Amino acid sequence: MAKRVPVVLNESISKLGKNGDLVEVAPGFARNYLLPKGLANIATPGIIKQVEQRREKERLRKLAEKQEAEDRKTALKTIGRLVIRKQVGEANAIFGTVTAQEVADLIKEKAMLDVDKRGIDVPDISITGDYQVEVKLHPEVTATVDIEVAAL
Repeated sequence: MAKRVPVVLNESISKLGKNGDLVEVAPGFARNYLLPKGLANIATPGIIKQVEQRREKERLRKLAEKQEAEDRKTALKTIGRLVIRKQVGEANAIFGTVTAQEVADLIKEKAMLDVDKRGIDVPDISITGDYQVEVKLHPEVTATVDIEVAAL
């Protein structure tokens, strides 16, 4: 059987690897498909070193993103309770619902932080009272914000 050829991928290829991965493929696959289409390069020591440098930069960037999310979490803790005013009916039942957009707008107003509304998990709120809302700031960082739903 033929020897395998180590290549570094230039693009993500399903069932083979992601961009920058070092993989071993059959020589014919590399020679006839990956190399002519520019999807991979033969793994030389110089190219492997470049890939390692790129990975280190990416790791540092992700670490900085996580640290920024931790700082934002601390900022959200310091603002305290947020108050949302809603029109109420009998037995303190609110008309409508509290949306993630309303919470995001209130956070922006009070804490000067932009938060994506898709990362906000608002529980079902049907009456006035105190609630906790989870705000996902990063895949590994989640903050809890206390909100109070009050009458207009």
